[in-house]
Amino acid sequence: MRFLKTRRHSPHYKWWVLSCTSLGMLLATVNSGTLIIALPDLERSLHTTLLQLVWVILVYMIVSTVLVLTAGRLSDLFGRKNAFVLGFLVFAAASLGAGFAGSGTQLILWRVLQGIGGAFLFANAAALVTDAFPKKELGLAMGTNTMVAAVGLVIGPVLGGALIAISWPWVFWFNVPFGVIGAVWGMLVLHEQSGRSEERGLDLLGVTTYVIGLTGLVLALSKGGLGGWNNSLVIGGFAAAIVLLPAFVLIERRGRAPMLDLDLFRDRLFAAASAAAFLNGLSRFALMFLFVFYFQGPQGQSPIMAGVELAPMAIGMLVASPLAGVIADRHGSRGLSALGMLVTALGLAGMTGLQAHTAYVWSALWLALVGIGSGMFNSPNTAAMMGVVPMHRRGIAAGARVMLQNTGAVLSIAFVMAIVTAAVPTNVLFRIFSGLTTGLSTEQLQPFISNMHFALWVLAAVSLLGAGISMLRPAHVRVADDVADLGIAA
Repeated sequence: MRFLKTRRHSPHYKWWVLSCTSLGMLLATVNSGTLIIALPDLERSLHTTLLQLVWVILVYMIVSTVLVLTAGRLSDLFGRKNAFVLGFLVFAAASLGAGFAGSGTQLILWRVLQGIGGAFLFANAAALVTDAFPKKELGLAMGTNTMVAAVGLVIGPVLGGALIAISWPWVFWFNVPFGVIGAVWGMLVLHEQSGRSEERGLDLLGVTTYVIGLTGLVLALSKGGLGGWNNSLVIGGFAAAIVLLPAFVLIERRGRAPMLDLDLFRDRLFAAASAAAFLNGLSRFALMFLFVFYFQGPQGQSPIMAGVELAPMAIGMLVASPLAGVIADRHGSRGLSALGMLVTALGLAGMTGLQAHTAYVWSALWLALVGIGSGMFNSPNTAAMMGVVPMHRRGIAAGARVMLQNTGAVLSIAFVMAIVTAAVPTNVLFRIFSGLTTGLSTEQLQPFISNMHFALWVLAAVSLLGAGISMLRPAHVRVADDVADLGIAA
């Protein structure tokens, strides 16, 4: 420990920071993969409804999305180190409790607490890295974090299949030692080097408005396909979203200490990169969710085999992310981010040729292509966004980035859920979502496959739109070597 303290201002400090934030990204992505692969088993073990099963995923994402800006705000006020360590501890405690859940409702409540911990991790990881690295190396650093996240995506589904073979609670309990190690490591190696924001106060009205509006929208989308679009809960959810989400923007515009600092979006690079991040989350995130049920349902694979078969997407990210970060440091993010979204769109369009019994080689090819496109987009886009923000605003800027990308991800799952469940008989849906499709004919599976194709075409169109938005940012600006750390990489 004394050694670490004596080295905290050394040139090596940035690598200590990167190791700690990478552990946080690894925890988050491994947990995501293990849980998604376990969904069919959770449905059978806890006797959840289909809507509860989906909300085990969605509620964590909504909570972490909504609270990430508040977490970023708190870290700007009181320091990023303590906030990041707190995130590890809360996530570990919630994971321990989730393994003891006796029903779908109890599990959803524990996932809410996990989301709170996740918000503090997400809000501070990019900000800590940006504080520690010079701008000319920021793409490499973000690419490394993304690469570690991709490793987690590779490991997660396979690990999830193995843990399910033991017992479903281990899908959550394995997080506990990771969380404790992350908290201890953060306390040892991190130190505060950011400026403190002079503005005080929390935007409770903005948080409340956004959480109710977003939850209403997601609930309406996820329930509409199952219960019909004229359901009173669906209508009420859409009404809440229509009223409260625009009201949220007005509140943020006039607030003294807004949760979302709209002034950040006056910078054209930050605004375009933020919009692209939202569209990237919307176009890509539902894929792992969708393919877990495709592999375990129509394809009839076991959980562990389904996890192995999801690996090409993560491997594509693993290969592309660090290379994209290095290229972006030298040549800028505009063309690379746009190309990444185009590659993703091509992969999504290719998936529309998959049928219930298509050979796996085609799924692997298209998943790998989407992964490569995502790796090309994510690290350059994140580095570009964070590189134009003053140090004392990076907590809230990182929160804004995660909020927008995660909002896209939440809507992605809810939207895909609404499409794939529409006009599919309930008994067929439950057998697909529980991984028990033995005895179902190709004709019975066809409505699900057709709906999946339609959803993939829409996601491909969203990705194309994201490529166009990415090109709206400024071109890369070369700066002289003696002021390189003060330059802006587009």
